[in-house]
Amino acid sequence: MDGTAIIIILAIAGVASVLLFAIKGILDQLPDVFESARRARDAWKRLKEKQDEPDDTEEPPPPVTVSADDEQEPPAAA
Repeated sequence: MDGTAIIIILAIAGVASVLLFAIKGILDQLPDVFESARRARDAWKRLKEKQDEPDDTEEPPPPVTVSADDEQEPPAAA
């Protein structure tokens, strides 16, 4: 073997090791990505459920009652 073949073999081995290192880094990050996606999905579901349910904290306006005094005409101005 001459020097060129050895350099090509070393280059291929170097590229393979860099690729394996990069793939390992990506695979190590996947659980965190999945956890973040799950938390975002849960938060989105809670937001949608909160928007769908009626707001019970507001009180309805009091009913309008008409008394006998309200039906009479006001006194005429002099």
